Amino acid sequence: MEPASRILAACFVNGKPGEADLIGRDRLACAAWKKAVGKRLAAVTRAQKLVRDRLIVEVDDDIWKANLWSLRGHILHNLEKAIGPGIVGHVEFRVMPPRREPQREIAMPGVPRDESLDIADPSMRRIYRNAKRRESA
Repeated sequence: MEPASRILAACFVNGKPGEADLIGRDRLACAAWKKAVGKRLAAVTRAQKLVRDRLIVEVDDDIWKANLWSLRGHILHNLEKAIGPGIVGHVEFRVMPPRREPQREIAMPGVPRDESLDIADPSMRRIYRNAKRRESA
């Protein structure tokens, strides 16, 4: 039995009208990336977009870029098995900018902290804020 991604890819290669509008070639190629490289490599890479027949993939650093460049033939073969021939012909690896981790709120000296932010329930938080407002008025 053939995978659904391969059947959808056939719509683009054969050029059947109407069926190609269901899902874009780039979305199909990006979705097949994780299957083509596996979970471990998919954790440090991200398929961004398909430009003509070139799949643009973001990697964490130059070392991953060099290592994946040597595996590109194997990756292309796995992509072809997943989505069929004629969609991805080349893979281009680019180093992505470092991602910022979530930042903690910094308390400003002299500015009182809003205690209502500690209340998880939005209804109770609103009741608390209204009571605080009435109290200070």
